[in-house]
Amino acid sequence: MPPPSDLLPPLDLLPPQPPELQERPDARGRYCLLQKLQELYLLDPSKYSTLEEILEKEMEEGTARKVDSCARAILWLTRSMDFTIALLQRLEEGSDQQSFAQLVEEAYMATLKPWHGWISSAAYKIAMKLMPDRKMFVSLLIGKCQDCAALKEDVGKLAKLLQPFLDDIRAMMAKFRLDRLKST
Repeated sequence: MPPPSDLLPPLDLLPPQPPELQERPDARGRYCLLQKLQELYLLDPSKYSTLEEILEKEMEEGTARKVDSCARAILWLTRSMDFTIALLQRLEEGSDQQSFAQLVEEAYMATLKPWHGWISSAAYKIAMKLMPDRKMFVSLLIGKCQDCAALKEDVGKLAKLLQPFLDDIRAMMAKFRLDRLKST
């Protein structure tokens, strides 16, 4: 298995970690997780070649539930991806009559809201005031070389591609009883 650093280019496309993981002094967005994974992998590549082995290590050490654990970072990265997919699917399937803010609200309520504490929920409410309108957001996604039909097709492909990975990660987190952690 290649070292986790080979994952860096595709992860550039992912959203940053949620605010509760970015506020800590040692966190540097989504790359904080990759650095931790790479450090563990380099300690013993044969022992820490999968996320499950890394979670087992954190469970044994009693660090899996800590704010700066790989387990918590993996959980929030998965939840962020769930939100992103939910939003893109709603954008693809939704009525043109719905505002972008409505689509974001629906995706947030379905994916992140159950896990956010009052600080994260307050930050979300502020971020909602800074939302672009639907037309602007779609134009940013489409770019210069695509049309709406191609975007819809790409969103469908992305969701189908990511869903099995996210399902596996959620199942693994449930196995270790880490799937119910809320933000701090």
